[in-house]
Amino acid sequence: MRRTGTTRRRALGWTGAAAAGLLTSACAEDSGPRGREGSAPDARSAAESALAEGALRRKTARTRRELLAHYDAVIAAHPTAADRLKPLREAVAEQADALRGPAAGPSPSAPASSSPSPTPSAAMPASPSAPPVAPDRRAALKELAAAERRSADTHGVALVDAPPELARLLASVAAAGAAHAYLLAEGDPK
Repeated sequence: MRRTGTTRRRALGWTGAAAAGLLTSACAEDSGPRGREGSAPDARSAAESALAEGALRRKTARTRRELLAHYDAVIAAHPTAADRLKPLREAVAEQADALRGPAAGPSPSAPASSSPSPTPSAAMPASPSAPPVAPDRRAALKELAAAERRSADTHGVALVDAPPELARLLASVAAAGAAHAYLLAEGDPK
């Protein structure tokens, strides 16, 4: 298989974009007006900001849960890929929990030695339906890599509108998604 480096460049590009997003959000946070009149936002704008952040968290967590359902579907259809996919799937599950935020509370997680599907918490909405999976293992992994890329793109776009702390998390999740896509597209040894 001839490697062109395109996937590696895309992963490195996302890492650079994530770093730029972090720097931009940190600078924007520090550039606000100083002094008494500009130091505390009014209650209305704070409530609106909290609502907007909550909606963004739900949307981005849902994106990760959809990807989690895709991992589960590929693992169910191609059990021989489970060892390769399990670490990536667990990372996606942790990212979905982190994106839900502290207000949602912790969700119970399965021990690392158990089945690849942890039990969702009562606070988490029902899992999205699993997408159809290609019968060919290589094609299924390529589809999963494309889903990781789409998810990383979604998180990269969302970080522009996010408050600084959430923007840093979204940048990290986007970079992880790009790395997962690279690892999935790297080639299937079997």
